Parts: sequence; structure tokens; C-alpha cells
Amino acid sequence: MLRVVVCVSGGGTNLQAILDAIDAGKVTNAQVVAVISNNPGVKALTRAENHGIPGICISPKDYESRAVYNQALTDIISEQDPDLIVLAGFLVKIPEQMVAKFSNRIVNIHPSLIPAFCGVGYYGLKVHEKVLERGAKITGATVHFVNEGMDEGPIIAQKAVAVEDGDTPEVLQRRVMEQAEWILLPGAIDDIANGRIEVVDNKVRRIK
Repeated sequence: MLRVVVCVSGGGTNLQAILDAIDAGKVTNAQVVAVISNNPGVKALTRAENHGIPGICISPKDYESRAVYNQALTDIISEQDPDLIVLAGFLVKIPEQMVAKFSNRIVNIHPSLIPAFCGVGYYGLKVHEKVLERGAKITGATVHFVNEGMDEGPIIAQKAVAVEDGDTPEVLQRRVMEQAEWILLPGAIDDIANGRIEVVDNKVRRIK
């Protein structure tokens, strides 16, 4: 059974998609053992509580420096003994020591088709604002492994979503979540839990 720790910063809609997929049997051989947030009182922690899952808040504001926080975050997640760490809207840069310790065991969902609209400064609603400013006709979401770079790790799965006339960033964000993120992330977890993919030469390949 794959032990999954989910890290979130806000409402936790992707967390809910994961929990619903597990409950429905769409994700097998996996269980969420803890939910970590950098913000107290967010809905994601309530979602965890409602599912009987430990919710842990570890805020940078409670630590004297980023270095101390980074080590504490790494230690707390390590204590959960995870096989997989899922970043589901976690707006904290993952410390290098954590990336090294959990190589190819951290995945992130990003709300665009990487390498478009990604990297430093591209997160949350800002991604969709930039998509609309550029006049892109297609956007989507990407699930990828996390490495030392920003949105640069091996791509696991992608799904395209149409940009429609009259879209606002909020409307587009919702469509990308419904048509891509909530499908891709549970699917990637299921593939990892059931040994269907591997990383070879910094690329994700499906095991036949």
C-alpha cells in the first residue's frame, strides 16, 4: 500500500479529488496518511479531518529563518514515512534536502501545459491570467515529478483544455481543474501505486 502525504496551501480541491478517487476505487493500492499545510485554518485541513486523516500545519512564520523551516518541513514529512509526496496546490518551494531525500517520489500538479506558462512567478490564478493575456487557445494541466528546478521535473501526464471566448481567469481556472487537474492527479497516483511508470533518462515511461 502506497503511503501518500498530500501538501496543500488552500482549499484542497485536488486533495478532495484524490480522496474521492480512492473512495470510488479509481485509485488502488494507495492511502493518504497525512495532509500538510503551510497555512492554518484552510479548508484542506478540514477535508483531511472529515476523512479521519491527520492534518498538520507547519507555517514559515513560526520559524526564525527559511533554512530552519525547510529542515522542519523535511523532518515532519519524513516522520510520516511516505512513499509518495503529492503537491496539490502547495505554494512553498520544496527544500533541496527534501528533493534529494525523496528523489522521484514527489509529484506536483501545475495548471498549464509545461513548458508553457510555468516557472518562477507562475502559480495559482496568475497562470490563467497570463494564458488569457497571451491569447492562448489551448491550456491545460501537467503532473510532473519534482526536481531541483521550478516546474522542470520529468512529466508524468498532461491534458489539454480549450480556452473559450469570454473566459475570466476564475472561469478558466475552474475549467482546468474540472477537465484536467482532478483527472490527472488521481490517475498519476494510481499509476505510481500500481507500478505502471518509471523514470528513465529524466523521462517518464510507461512500463509494458
